[in-house]
This record gives sequence, structure tokens and C-alpha cells, in this order.
Amino acid sequence: MVQENDLAPDFELPTEDGSIRLSELRGKPVVIYFYPKDDTSGCTAEARDFDALRGAFEEAGAVVVGISPDSVESHAKFRKKHGLGLRLASDPDKTAAQAYGVWVEKSMYGRKYMGVERSTFLIDANGRIAKVWRKVKVPGHAQAVLQAVRELNS
Repeated sequence: MVQENDLAPDFELPTEDGSIRLSELRGKPVVIYFYPKDDTSGCTAEARDFDALRGAFEEAGAVVVGISPDSVESHAKFRKKHGLGLRLASDPDKTAAQAYGVWVEKSMYGRKYMGVERSTFLIDANGRIAKVWRKVKVPGHAQAVLQAVRELNS
């Protein structure tokens, strides 16, 4: 499981506009947030919160990328339905989720299943993990991440 100060595992994942490779974003802070599923209540709230702060993240020099196992097509519908401008990457094989330790056994109503644990990683300009948030609670989270980006830059 990756921790703060570790080198962030590289990945290349498909997006609506081609693909995104973490190592190509070196030189600026990157926020990667893993979320379970497009168009569910918590994931929609989280995406809207990050999207509402997109300008502030850009002003702070940071790139924000949401990642879930959903398809590129699902992401496109989700973005269009909610008017989202942030980039969403598709991780259908869960390779990035596994590399970051967020593909975990979950339990709901006594039933166990594998799924994404809502988590966020702030990666510094050198590609190291500066801060980790696991088992994220959505309210106020995007603002806390933005504050951490600003502190990283100061």
C-alpha cells in the first residue's frame, strides 16, 4: 500500500480525449481521486465539489484527475449529465486502483465484495506522494485537498 513520501506508481489510463499518463504530469502537483462509480450520490457530490474548485486548483498549478473502474463512455455520460469539466480516467482492469491499494474488500448488508475505497492522493511536482486521504467522507473533502495543494506550494 502506497504511503506519503513514496514515489507515486505511474499509470496510463484512457480518457475521453485519449489517455493520461501520470509521469507526463511531472513538474506540477497532481490530485488523483479514486471513486467507486459514476452517477451515484456520493461520487456525484465528490465530482461536483472537485469541479466547482477546478479554477482554484488550476490557479494553484494542480491537475485533478478522477479515476474509477467505469468505462470511458460511462464517464462521458456522467460528465455531460452533471456539466463536469474535470478529467475522468477509466481503470477497467483496476491496475491503478490496485497499485494505490484502493481496490479492497468491502461489505454491505453483510455481503462481501471487491470495490474501490474512496481515496485521494496528492502527488508533488517530483512525483512523490505528499498526502493521502483514505476512506474519504465527501463533505468538505475537495476544500481540504485544495488547502493541502496550497500548503504544498507555499
